[in-house]
Amino acid sequence: MQEVEGFINGTWNYTELKGDTGPLVYPAGFVYIYSIFYFITSHGTNIRLAQYIFAILYLLTLMEIIYIYHKLAKAPPYVLVFMCLFSYRVHSIFILRCFNDPVAILLLYFSIIFFFNHKWSVGCLIFSFAVSVKMNILLFAPGLFLLLLEACGWMGTMKNLLICAATQVVLAIPFLYENPVGYINQSFELGRQFKYEWTVNLRFLWEDAFLHRGFHITLLVLHLSSLALFAWNKWQMKNVLKGHSSGVLSCQRIATLMFTSNFIGMCFARSLHYQFYVWYYHTLPYLLWLTTFSPVWKLLILGIIEMCWNTFPSTVLSSVTLQVCHAVLLIALWIGSAKSPPTADKDV
Repeated sequence: MQEVEGFINGTWNYTELKGDTGPLVYPAGFVYIYSIFYFITSHGTNIRLAQYIFAILYLLTLMEIIYIYHKLAKAPPYVLVFMCLFSYRVHSIFILRCFNDPVAILLLYFSIIFFFNHKWSVGCLIFSFAVSVKMNILLFAPGLFLLLLEACGWMGTMKNLLICAATQVVLAIPFLYENPVGYINQSFELGRQFKYEWTVNLRFLWEDAFLHRGFHITLLVLHLSSLALFAWNKWQMKNVLKGHSSGVLSCQRIATLMFTSNFIGMCFARSLHYQFYVWYYHTLPYLLWLTTFSPVWKLLILGIIEMCWNTFPSTVLSSVTLQVCHAVLLIALWIGSAKSPPTADKDV
């Protein structure tokens, strides 16, 4: 509320938008949406109403997830019950904290529903709007790019990428006009220093190593290398680049590429904070049910990951355990995942 109050009062220079927690580091879509919340909640003072709004957003997100899992027909129904009821951390992120991460994820799943129904341009418009709320949505982008090439060809892909870019420019016009460099630096979080005490996944490192630029570059190289390996070997990128299309894409292929792409980003994130759990929480059952683990092991991994995210503050043990679970799942996806059918099921 403090960050958007400056915008409401006429300040369009992004470097001057800030609050007690620091400068505004989210793109323009965040500013517009939270400005609406600002007025609805009496300048941010009506906390109970804000929580009711986020409870509605939470229910809408669950509706999207249930629809997505129904289309995928992969994880058993009891997993959806666990997903909806048993994550204290996710409930907190939505309804107690009112973070912008849930808003971005709500829009992301909405775009995936359009992709499932082969509405690629509308889906890309919504996807880009989700990016404008928080940049983490770009972790899904490598998988989406490959899907666009496969479904739409090079010309269709360029058209949809133009839709994504135009959406960002239109939303950011007032801020780009006032201070384009400041907007780009802050909305992309360029040069942002993540605080060591906030990290969930890297508490086992000493602080100097956590902040070292060489470590950040190493994570980036591992991230890009993993994406390249999956794209070339598991997602048949070489066939896509040659123009070989399998026809209308299946829901399972769309979810596999986008969810795995995001998960790889989570594995090599420079730092994960507690609100980041919603970035991949709802995708974990699907990813686990792509592997050859037994149901007991799949549920055990889900439970351990949940336990790690509920440990506050994070400890050496919780962060090591979380990273081990990530590594186990990533390796399992590499060596043992069931191949998704490329073409759509008849009921789509």
